Amino acid sequence: MFKVLFLLFIVMPIVEIMVLMNVGALIGTLPTIGLVILTAWVGAAMVRQQGTATYQSVQTKLAQGEMPSDEIIAALLLLIAGVLLLTPGFITDVFGLLLLWPVSRSAIVAMVKKNMVLKQAGQSQFFYSQNSTQQSSTFEGEFEVKSDQQNTHKIENSNNDRTIDGDFQRKD
Repeated sequence: MFKVLFLLFIVMPIVEIMVLMNVGALIGTLPTIGLVILTAWVGAAMVRQQGTATYQSVQTKLAQGEMPSDEIIAALLLLIAGVLLLTPGFITDVFGLLLLWPVSRSAIVAMVKKNMVLKQAGQSQFFYSQNSTQQSSTFEGEFEVKSDQQNTHKIENSNNDRTIDGDFQRKD
């Protein structure tokens, strides 16, 4: 994590300054400043337009009783895109525009969603009730995670107090 923060806060601004200086040497100082302001303005307008469309999509899915998970992740990516586009520099603008482009954003949403599901499934512990009373027992054995591909995981006993409610089927 330290390496990522180091790159983000130390190396990235130095690289941005170098690029701005080179572009300024090529096209001049005022056109460079104008270009930075223009990309920030256009980027903010695009983030606003796509954010509104994402908000409407969230409202539609909620009205249909569906969970808008893709839209929530897309909204977070749009927020990051807005920050990147408002940050002065051309490299951050490129990354911000990639997050604004629907094709690349949907690919990133799918990747984030896949990683979230796999991590969540790998860290879960399942409990089941043996009868209608409040007794619970820890289930040891194998369970199947249904996603794009079926995986079988081993459940270990632990003294973790997390409980996940769900259906199960005994395969004796």
